[in-house]
Amino acid sequence: MIMEKELAGKHVLVTGGTKGGIGEAIVNRLTYAGAAVITTARTRPEELNAPDLFIPADISTPDGTTGLVNEILERFGGVDILVNNVGGSSAPTGGVLAQNDADWQMTFETNLFAAIRLDRGLLPPMLKQGYGVIVHITSIQRRFPGENTMAYSAAKAALANYSKGLATELAPKGIRVNTVAPGFTETKAAQRLIQRMADNRGTDDEAARQNLMDSRGGIPIGRTARPEEVAELVAFLVSDRASYIVGAEHTIDGGIIRTV
Repeated sequence: MIMEKELAGKHVLVTGGTKGGIGEAIVNRLTYAGAAVITTARTRPEELNAPDLFIPADISTPDGTTGLVNEILERFGGVDILVNNVGGSSAPTGGVLAQNDADWQMTFETNLFAAIRLDRGLLPPMLKQGYGVIVHITSIQRRFPGENTMAYSAAKAALANYSKGLATELAPKGIRVNTVAPGFTETKAAQRLIQRMADNRGTDDEAARQNLMDSRGGIPIGRTARPEEVAELVAFLVSDRASYIVGAEHTIDGGIIRTV
């Protein structure tokens, strides 16, 4: 368990932290640890624990990222910790012929280029102070490309590759970069998907949940992950307790990945 004031005095940016999923759990955990946690999204949620620390921005676009970076630099002078959590894909199902250039481009803008642009914009203050931590949220999906997830899987694979190179470059300058690859995590969005599956098939939520787990080859631990469990891993990685962990991908999937 992270100590209550372990991150006191630190400024943090968590992207994708307002929709009841992994990002929101990370925001809550790092706030508990004493950090001032900045969040961002395209629209302002109705309920925010720290409205003054919310900055509206669409970071899937260059202009949105630039605006966010400029406001953070103006108001806070930068951040000590950056958690690039935003991700996802709206590419249509139906395989490669159903996905056009725009679908691929948007998936890469959201899952790769947003992180690269934020890193590039927020690194100068970290380099100046000789300290910083960056965590990119990837996905085990980067190792399971399917016909309906090719663009997403490819973008997350690229993010993992980029993160490794970035970690090597920045480690001598006092900045640690790591990645976290969650498996099937039961966010609010996942719960809605489970309920839709149950309704469509005339089953209950438990049967639909089991069907989803089976479709991933089963989860040895026997259940889905909770967002708070992923947040706990992130909280450790951004703390000084992880001061010697650099350039590593940390899989948190209940045992789905069976290769070494």
